[in-house]
Amino acid sequence: MNRASLDKRPDEVAAMFDDVAPKYDVVNDVLSMGQTRRWRRIVVDAVDAVPGQRVLDLAAGTGTSSEPYADAGIDVVACDFSLGMLRVGKRRRPDIDFIAGDATNLPFADNSFDATTISFGLRNINEPKKALAEMLRVTKPGGRLVIAEFSHPVVPLWRTMYTEYLMRALPAIATKVSSNPDAYVYLAESIRAWPDQDELGGWLGGSGFTDVAYRNLNGGIVAVHRGTKPRAAAGGADPRRMPQARLRKKSTRAVN
Repeated sequence: MNRASLDKRPDEVAAMFDDVAPKYDVVNDVLSMGQTRRWRRIVVDAVDAVPGQRVLDLAAGTGTSSEPYADAGIDVVACDFSLGMLRVGKRRRPDIDFIAGDATNLPFADNSFDATTISFGLRNINEPKKALAEMLRVTKPGGRLVIAEFSHPVVPLWRTMYTEYLMRALPAIATKVSSNPDAYVYLAESIRAWPDQDELGGWLGGSGFTDVAYRNLNGGIVAVHRGTKPRAAAGGADPRRMPQARLRKKSTRAVN
């Protein structure tokens, strides 16, 4: 079976997602106990796009995260480097524009999108800071970046319980419902190795985004980060050299 290592070589990660593509959305619903749908709704609300705007949905996979924008009449581009995922998505939603692309070298012009978003995909990129720089480049000045990613529960007891679920229960469940349970061992390992909320927020600020903040979901199992591309960048200034806004934490309470 295909699974990636924590080195996150793009060819390995893409092959792993190609392998799980046919059952990917169903398995996610099972392993998250249905929470993925709620998390994605919160991301859509945070992006706050309206008809007439253009949204880039990175690591879009089969397009489940892109569908709400298309359904609302918003021009959305679903981009992923797993051709297997894109094929599954295109069969289900031929009306959505699916494009193969590497998040560290996006096939889009500067200032192309009113908003850029990535859900549960930044963690799988081998150079995430380079990907953030690309997201800044393709987002219009004044546009918003929204990232949903697995994170670190803020209450110690809850963190311990969640770690036990990741390392023991999740692989066992995946064995029953997934065609490639080894891929979900990688999932658990990559979540444990991922930076916490404040560190990821610092990455956004270091990449040039301002007004950086995050919201914890389910006690910090997931965090939704957001930032804005400075309007001053339209004049040619390098936003990475601009004064960075202090990271603001929107909430550390579990959202039920």
